[in-house]
Amino acid sequence: MNQHAAVSKFSHVKPTDTEFKGGGLRDFFLYRDLGIAAATGGQVICHLVKANADMPPEDGTGWHRHDCDFQIVIMMKGWARFMYEDKPTLVQAGDVVHQRPGIVHYLFDYSPDMEYLEIVSPADFKTVDMPPATDKVPPVTPWK
Repeated sequence: MNQHAAVSKFSHVKPTDTEFKGGGLRDFFLYRDLGIAAATGGQVICHLVKANADMPPEDGTGWHRHDCDFQIVIMMKGWARFMYEDKPTLVQAGDVVHQRPGIVHYLFDYSPDMEYLEIVSPADFKTVDMPPATDKVPPVTPWK
């Protein structure tokens, strides 16, 4: 048996088992824990993140990076616009983004129905504010 099998346990979370809540990394998003951090002994976190319908984009996440070994974002619904270093990137439903460790980025715009699945290792990754990679960030799209 490998060392990870000893700390990991079976997990099955249904949609009604957990709910979207505030109190995550960003106050303008809601988070739904999928139980993976507990099941993997903190090796991986997996959660759904969605736009808080009461908080349209204003300043976004600001420029930052994550101290982690692995991170992917799978856009489930809607869309979000990121700056990855100095490049604007539209991520739409169905898109998968591997954010290499330490990449400086900024989520600056998103649709009211935006929802993405995020998987990060380790579960207790750190977020570090960074200086802007560029001052050429496009404007946000106003919500109706």
